[in-house]
Parts: sequence; structure tokens; C-alpha cells
Amino acid sequence: MLDKRKFYIDGAWVTPAAARDHAVIDPSTEEACAVISLGDQADTDRAVAAARAALPGWRATPPAERIALVERLIAVYTRRIDEMAEAISLEMGAPIDFALREQAGAGTWHMTNFVNAAKDFLWIHPLGDGTPGAMISYEPVGVVGLITPWNWPMNQVTLKVTPALIAGCTMVLKPSEEAPLSSMLFAEFIDEAGIPAGVFNLVNGDGMGVGTQLSGHPDIEMISFTGSTRAGKAISKTAAETLKRVCLELGGKGANIVFADADDDAVRRGVVHMMENTGQSCNAPSRMLVERPAYDRALEIAKATAEGIRVASGHEAGDHIGPVINQSQFDKIQGLIAAGIKEGATLLTGGLGRPEGLNKGYFVRPTVFADCTPDMTIMREEIFGPVLSIMPFDTEEEALRIANDTPYGLTNYVQSQDGAKVNRVLRAFHSGMAVANGQSRGAGAPFGGVSASGRAREGGRWGIEEFCDSKSIGGWVE
Repeated sequence: MLDKRKFYIDGAWVTPAAARDHAVIDPSTEEACAVISLGDQADTDRAVAAARAALPGWRATPPAERIALVERLIAVYTRRIDEMAEAISLEMGAPIDFALREQAGAGTWHMTNFVNAAKDFLWIHPLGDGTPGAMISYEPVGVVGLITPWNWPMNQVTLKVTPALIAGCTMVLKPSEEAPLSSMLFAEFIDEAGIPAGVFNLVNGDGMGVGTQLSGHPDIEMISFTGSTRAGKAISKTAAETLKRVCLELGGKGANIVFADADDDAVRRGVVHMMENTGQSCNAPSRMLVERPAYDRALEIAKATAEGIRVASGHEAGDHIGPVINQSQFDKIQGLIAAGIKEGATLLTGGLGRPEGLNKGYFVRPTVFADCTPDMTIMREEIFGPVLSIMPFDTEEEALRIANDTPYGLTNYVQSQDGAKVNRVLRAFHSGMAVANGQSRGAGAPFGGVSASGRAREGGRWGIEEFCDSKSIGGWVE
């Protein structure tokens, strides 16, 4: 079992102030694979003090030098990406091939996109209203607290750490205690890349402990959090006492509207997207709304696609899905599947219990419900597992009404070959992101939602701006 009890503070691995061991569980085996420490107030204070001491020098470093250090970090990350994939697979169960290609790969993708955006970023520029000497300057917010989840560890760590570094902020990262190993490895990459001591600090802990301590700390100017809507509300309340900026990327309950004129692969594509990462993605298209003339055929395709998805250990090579993160999440998903059955949805495939042949590990059967109604629990709650709910609709207006009838607003999807209809629906979605026909939103596009999904905008130029304060200047001398 790995011993990972130390924290990375002020450029060194240090012993926690008090012994508070926490086992990291391999979800593929249900066995402890590592032990970490949960920090207390003394550890948090030490990390924040290191970040505060490093802030003047780091914020004064020219942006070009900060960008160059991030490029060195990318080089280290790329060279050691196999280690990163192994850590992610071990801690949260992502199949090793998927962990390398998608999970670890997300880190290099985001960091590279941030560097590209930063090279064109105008740190100071004219206001543009014809007033001589009127300028807008982007300044680092200051010391920031970063709280990241377990489901896409490096995706979220790099979406926060990279723009904070580029903007000139110093930081304390608290990764999820469920999946901390990848972040601790990332701290090694930071050290190897030569990021100055105190600029990046890592303290492990839980939400009630270190998470709350960071959120309420008077020397932290901003909290960037990704996780549940419930936790986001708690963080906002705590942070309000110190008037810090709070950026939240929270849950989702994405709708996927499939019109009868959609391409032949639309339904299969939607099912595969839903099941990716074992359904543990906030932007998963978990509600499929199918136009009635195409409904029966869609159910056939959805059933066959789900039944063709293999479930196996995260340590096995191949194209399959792994376990969910822990016993609590497994139990929650089983409860929601039971609710779907009880409330009258048609169980097309999957259902309760583990897949056949898997008696240990937090494995869930890929599950598809049909004939759902908007009021059903499985249509309203974020399940965060491989469970898809399908229902028919008759008109575009009805589909949009159902799609937008949710407290969430992260990502919605539409499938149609009618360009005018696609564009109408994309604009009508009440969400931070909208995607048609399986297309990419583009490198450097912002990721974030509205309403109960939070209003963070992570990625590219928008992600850098999130870690900056804008300063309005008059009397600038050319």
C-alpha cells in the first residue's frame, strides 16, 4: 500500500501537523491502495501563508516567464503521462486505456489550450472608447483556493491550476480525498518543472475540514470549486463572510433531443456518451428525448448499444467501463434505479445489482429506462452513474420545455440534420453549453453552466480571466 501522508507546501513535502490517516480505496477491488493524511487548520494555515508569501514575487513575474514555466510543466506531464494514467485508474477506477487517452490526456489538452490563449492575451489594453489614457489592466486575484473532484481529476486540476499560474496567482489545492493520488503526482510535476516554492501548495483533506477552512480563510481571495450543487451552496455561504470571489462548476442533468431527422448514429452516440466514464460526468446526456416517429427504433438501438458495453476492472486493458467511485455512490445509484422501476419507467436493459461475473468492486450494470415522464426521480436527479432515461416527444416546443425544466443548466444536446432547427434549439437551451450532432465545442472553449450548475467559465481566455481582477485606469501615459 502506498504511503502518501505528506503535503506539498512551500516547495517541499512536509509532515502533517497531526496524524489523521485516511485510506484510499481502489474501486475495482474495494481494497485500500494508499493511505493519505487529512489536514487540519494548522496545515491549511501553513499552506496559505506560503502562498501569500510567494504572491508578490510571482505576480511580478512577467507573463511570458509564467507561460514558459507552464510549458515546462506540460513537458514534464507529457513525459510522465503513463504514471498519471496509472494513478487515476487506481484511485477512481477508470479503465487504464481510457485513463491514458481521456483522463490523463485532458491535462495536456487543457494546459496547451491555456498556453495558446495566454500568448494572445492582452494584459493591458485601451478601453477603446476614444478616451486618451483610458486603459483596462488584468491583475491576478491573489491567493486562491482550488477544490477539485474525483470524477475527472486532472481535467479539473489543470482547468484551475494552469490559468491561476498564468494569471499570476498563488494557490492551495485540495483534491478529493477519494482520488488524491493523481494530484499528488501532479505536485511532483510542478516541483520538477521548477515552479517557485509557495506558488503551488497541496493539502489533502475532506470538505468539512480543509475545504471549509479554505472557503472561510481571510487570506484567500477566491475559491474555485468543482463538485456537487449541495457542496457549492455550503462553500458560497462560508465564503460570504470574507467576501471572496467564488467560482462554481457544479452538477448537471443534460437533455439530448433526438429529432426524427437525426443521422443514423445519433442514438448510439448518445448512449455511448452517457456511459463514458461510467456515467460519472456532470455534462452527461442523461435524458434522451426522442421525437415520436423515431421512438421505437431509438429504443432498439439504445438497448443494443448498452448491452454491448463491457464492464470490467479499471486495471484491464481494453474498451470498457469500470466501477463507480465508492460504496456510497454505488448505493445511491442502486436506489435511483429502484426508484425508476417503482415509478413505472420501462427497464429496457441493466437494472439492479452488479453485472454478471463481477462480485467485488463497485460495478454497475449499464442501464436504460424507456417511457419516462418528466416528473420521475430518474429524470430530475443527477444519478452520476451509467443510467440513461428516455422519453418521447411530439413537438419542438414540447422538447425544449422538458429539456429546460430542470434546476440545472450545464450542457444540452440536439440531434437533427435541419440546420435552422438545430440553431433554434441551441439558442433556446437554458444552459452554459449546447452541442449539436456530436460536434466539438472547440479548443479553448469555456466550460460552465447556469443556475444550479454554477456559473464558472473554465478553459481558454475565459479561464484566465476568471483568475484576474480587471483594473480601470485613467491617465495612462504612452
